[in-house]
Amino acid sequence: MNRFWLVMAAVAPLFLPTQSWAQEFEPDCERIASFLEAATEEARVAGASALVWKDGSERCFTAAGEADREASRPFARDTLVQFFSMTKPVTGVALMTLWEDGKFGLDDPLYWHLPEYEGIEVLTGETAGGKPMTRKPTRPITIRDVLRHTAGFTYGANGDPQNAADRVWEDLQPLDPANTLAEFSQKMAQVPLLFDPGTHWHYSAGVDVQARLVEVLSGKPHAEYVRETIFEPLGMNDTRWARSDEDLARLARIYTVEDGSFEPLAEDIWLQNNFKGNPLTMGGSGLVGTVDDYLRFARMLLNEGTLGDARILDPATIRLMATDHLDPRISDEDRSWLVGKGSGGFGFDFFVRTASPATPEENRGTVGEFYWDGWPSMLFWVDPRQDMVVIFATQKLPFDNQLHHDFRDAVYGDTYSGE
Repeated sequence: MNRFWLVMAAVAPLFLPTQSWAQEFEPDCERIASFLEAATEEARVAGASALVWKDGSERCFTAAGEADREASRPFARDTLVQFFSMTKPVTGVALMTLWEDGKFGLDDPLYWHLPEYEGIEVLTGETAGGKPMTRKPTRPITIRDVLRHTAGFTYGANGDPQNAADRVWEDLQPLDPANTLAEFSQKMAQVPLLFDPGTHWHYSAGVDVQARLVEVLSGKPHAEYVRETIFEPLGMNDTRWARSDEDLARLARIYTVEDGSFEPLAEDIWLQNNFKGNPLTMGGSGLVGTVDDYLRFARMLLNEGTLGDARILDPATIRLMATDHLDPRISDEDRSWLVGKGSGGFGFDFFVRTASPATPEENRGTVGEFYWDGWPSMLFWVDPRQDMVVIFATQKLPFDNQLHHDFRDAVYGDTYSGE
């Protein structure tokens, strides 16, 4: 109870009951369905579904288009999708259950729990031969940094290294699916930091470091701990990292879409993380499941840690995760592409909206909402003021922020201010 009230005092303005003064709003299911139909007819996506839960009940479910164009298989309620970075909030919740158990402190140096990071250094330049030049960081990485993407880690450069740190990443391949999380972490600790901890927001493999922390702090494999602590209590029986070939009949293909042309993602890339028996269970990606399963996770967040009789986290912990933790001294220039997500900051594995949309070009949303998305244009958000969860599922590359902008317009309508 002491922890609850301490955190409540800090973050209550975002989460106090607001139904009486929030802008009146009801989702228009016909408008959402029309948007999905248009998106498929205009060849923006092969297929998609949308699910809206509000005020304690399902308000809308709609699906359009195809999950597999080659097989003429429609996008349906039980279609399996690859969540990619929508895995990150799941890992963050798992780690925070261990925080509630007293296994670590948010401001513990990371190396207290993962000793391989004690000697990590910051990139300062490179030699004429392209080798990294480094120095000690101004302070140690904390677990809080790892939770909010301020550790200074990289995510690699997708085969096109831009600096000496990314070249080390390319050589070591920390996130190779053949690695275990322990092997990933040992390799990750050899990659120089791009920035001093706490000075920049930089999207990274930090959530995979969170997954390794889950293993070390719990004494169990990450996937097992998540299953026992989150999936089983919430009834998420169709979500996991490792899938069987039987699941392929329900799996949505990922398509690269360009000028109305659809190119299926190469099978070795499409299936390598889930169907090839590889040992890596990433913290930042890799979960496969249905929208109904993810809705159960998102409803738990909306309900401040509970779903039915299952309590996953205390209300104060959910509020803590869904509060902006970025130091105001981190300028927009040092927040990478986060500023394109809207008027807000970042909590623990969530974008957090702190102001209503400033322009029509900004994605619509409500002050206090928290959310994340995934590489093939997946999206979900939790809107406490409207007592609402929304999930948008598609498997389209490249990541399409305009698609999300237009979908949010369909959900909220033209006159919703977000205040």
